[in-house]
Amino acid sequence: MNDPVRFTLDGREVEASGDESIWQVAKREGIAIPHLCHKDATGYRSDGNCRACMVEIEGERVLAASCQRKPAEGMKVTTESERAEKARAMVFELLLSDMPPRAEAPDPDADIWIWGNRIGVAGSRYNSRYDAKGHHAATGESRIDTSHAAIAVNLDACIACGLCERACREVQVNDVIGMAYRGSEARPVFDLADPMGGSTCVACGECVQACPTGALFEKSLMDGEARHRTVYADKVVDTLCPFCGVGCQTRVYVKDDEIVQVDGRDGPANENRLCVKGRFGFDYVRHPHRLTRPLVRRDDAPKAGDMVLDPANPWEVFREATWEEALDRAALGLSRTLNVHGGQALAGFGSAKGSNEEAYLFQKLIRQGFGTNNVDHCTRLCHASSVAALMEGVGSGAVSAPFAAANEADCIIVIGARPGQNHPVAATYFKQAAKRGATLVIMDPRGQELMRHATHALRFKPGSDVALLNAMIHTIITEKLYDEQYIQANVEGFAALKEKIADFSPEAMEPVCGIDAETIRTVARTYATSPRSIIFWGMGVSQHVHGTDNARCLIALSLITGQIGRPGTGLHPLRGQNNVQGASDAGLIPMVYPDYKSVEDANVRARYEDAWGRSLDPARGLTVVEIMDAIHEGEIRAMYIMGENPAMSDPDQIHARAALAKLDHLVVQDIFLTETAWHADVVLPASAHAEKLGTFTNTNRQVQLGRPALDLPGEARQDWELIAEIAKRIGLDWSYAHVSEVYTEMASMMPSLDHISWERLEREDAVTYPSPAEEGPGTEILFAQGFPTKSGRAKIVPADIVPPDELPDDTYPLVLTTGRLLEHWHTGAMTRRSASLSAIEPDAIAAMNSREIRRRNLRPGAQITVTTRRGSITALLREDRDVADGMVFVPFCFAEAPANRLTNPQLDPFGKIPEFKFCAARVDQY
Repeated sequence: MNDPVRFTLDGREVEASGDESIWQVAKREGIAIPHLCHKDATGYRSDGNCRACMVEIEGERVLAASCQRKPAEGMKVTTESERAEKARAMVFELLLSDMPPRAEAPDPDADIWIWGNRIGVAGSRYNSRYDAKGHHAATGESRIDTSHAAIAVNLDACIACGLCERACREVQVNDVIGMAYRGSEARPVFDLADPMGGSTCVACGECVQACPTGALFEKSLMDGEARHRTVYADKVVDTLCPFCGVGCQTRVYVKDDEIVQVDGRDGPANENRLCVKGRFGFDYVRHPHRLTRPLVRRDDAPKAGDMVLDPANPWEVFREATWEEALDRAALGLSRTLNVHGGQALAGFGSAKGSNEEAYLFQKLIRQGFGTNNVDHCTRLCHASSVAALMEGVGSGAVSAPFAAANEADCIIVIGARPGQNHPVAATYFKQAAKRGATLVIMDPRGQELMRHATHALRFKPGSDVALLNAMIHTIITEKLYDEQYIQANVEGFAALKEKIADFSPEAMEPVCGIDAETIRTVARTYATSPRSIIFWGMGVSQHVHGTDNARCLIALSLITGQIGRPGTGLHPLRGQNNVQGASDAGLIPMVYPDYKSVEDANVRARYEDAWGRSLDPARGLTVVEIMDAIHEGEIRAMYIMGENPAMSDPDQIHARAALAKLDHLVVQDIFLTETAWHADVVLPASAHAEKLGTFTNTNRQVQLGRPALDLPGEARQDWELIAEIAKRIGLDWSYAHVSEVYTEMASMMPSLDHISWERLEREDAVTYPSPAEEGPGTEILFAQGFPTKSGRAKIVPADIVPPDELPDDTYPLVLTTGRLLEHWHTGAMTRRSASLSAIEPDAIAAMNSREIRRRNLRPGAQITVTTRRGSITALLREDRDVADGMVFVPFCFAEAPANRLTNPQLDPFGKIPEFKFCAARVDQY
């Protein structure tokens, strides 16, 4: 930071701190200076090329661009001198002379017109290249490109300010937009492709949010031809994105109780940025399939089994009911099972899409009302093994540092994760770090776009994570690159690790993992010797039968090098759903109460028994896949499922759906008639994210307040109220009047939420836990002063090589792996009901690389059948060079080609997570 300077601004003395520009100081002082090419947001440099922000500086011959000019001690600046105002007016006239008239502009309320009005320039005296209808005077044509599903391009309205290029290349680091041509013909191009829809644009929409003229604009706000804006919001609400664990803050624009536009806010996780899902995936909320009245299964309807039914025509299976009938039926079936078979015959799946308050109430209902710990949610299917290893190793299941810590890191390892697709806004931090010179290491069997920015891209053999990581640990230990003082003060288990890795030299592991020994050594040395190194991982690490061992190796790497507890260091499992961190924190896990306190600990249990007034189950409950197996064994007979879709998300889907069909009683609470809801006896229409008031905790441990933007449709009700209604009907004395009361009770049982009151969240929007005081920032970096274990020391648990449960053979020669697409999220219930997202990625696909396609005499674009020992699906074959040799990739969001019909249900013995990322498969021409 530079020393503060004092200078005179419009006749009064002011102070500029750090590297502030004159424009920034003026804004802080309440002085409005016009600007078009400047954007006062994180990541945007000032170009000063539009000359709309010119100011006069005493003693200088020429005017200065205030967005670029830094004040100097004693400088005298005038923002409203006659000379400056005339210069600005001339700039606006010249710019407007090169644009269609305001009435024909794509956005008549764009910044250029607003500023023009403020300085008294509504049009231009000079000859325009465009006629009164906005057509090019020479050719009669309009340079409008509507080829993209969500974004309209009108280059006639472009002033070549360069903001879109900076937004794309420097903020989001997608490198799609560049400025081409010269002089008056300068304009943005997209990969040199024409039209935009044919480019590699990922539709993050940062360029749209930045554009000051409407040359790039949301189609959702325009007429049918995408030429002019016709939609204006009547309400604006600050809330949160409903999709991945990044937790982007959003500004939602509503017209006639429908969302018409979403922009990013300057939240701690996204700093105004969004991805395609957050910006353009909002219309699922008002999809015609939306549930608006309670449904009960018809007496003559069969159980659904594995059949696929039509969500637009449910009447052959269900009939509408009143709320009284539906709630009574739901509670009666659950109570009957409890009374006849006991609490262990009941189970509940909560949701990582719901709020913290909903998660807390749901697990409380299952434990207090049904007397069982058989409660789980999707964390079991994504990061259960990571949490198991973290709890064992460092005493906390949450991340030790936010993904923004990449800003301060010298070395960043991303393993088993595809943040460009699954956490696009987080990926911008990694790409920006690489651009500033940090070492970026990507480790993944599949290729990915982020490898383009990487210093090292290690495409190791699927399932060989432990071999690769132990070889790195071997290098660090044998070359004495570990931090001996840190280990002595903070770590136990180093001697056992040193003994274990003796046989894991890079040379010995090279044929196992497929990475040459010298590359392994180079990466290990870089990680160990960099001043600040950090590790991020995803479900490519966790979704294996050896997922806990994979995470143990990552923890060991961090601990032996002391790369934890300081800025720019740490361990971060990137969480998949918007509130999977908060739902886990709130106790939606079968073996722990809120804040990960063991249900088997008598002292912990006694505290909850005192608070809830009932004896509680002393034994840990069953997990997601174990519950399905227990249904087939006749042990679980009734379930309550809120916002979860196990008929799509569980492995060995035929087995899972058969289990749901076998239940005596199933209550499903959701916003759509999902594949799971088809099996229900009672379906309760609930609240979408855009209709909720509540708190959500993102992957960074940032607790944030989500606010409702829309009213509930039809007779749909809030999820937390429905949980409370079921509780009352089974005999619990619950009397919550407002969701804030639920939060206050939850916070009283969770030390992690100390000093984070509901009122504080209403005021501040986001607070990182743990927060040491009522004011000030929370604690972003954990473990600076030791670990929350009994000894205060972290524990290393060595790992050995455990092969995947099911290896390829002559019958099934390929490896099947599953995951997400950029445009679709989780089981697709929401994103596949978004018009824009479905237009970009409409069809069920299976992907292989070109070499594998040729070897098997297949044709890209043709229908193929993918088969494993559990079943078959049919999908379109996509050529994808990122997919490894011998592998087929299938996304799990397509109901018509459900990947989890194929996946292996074998579990990691510690995290109880299925092996989604590896099983044997074959591919045949359909």
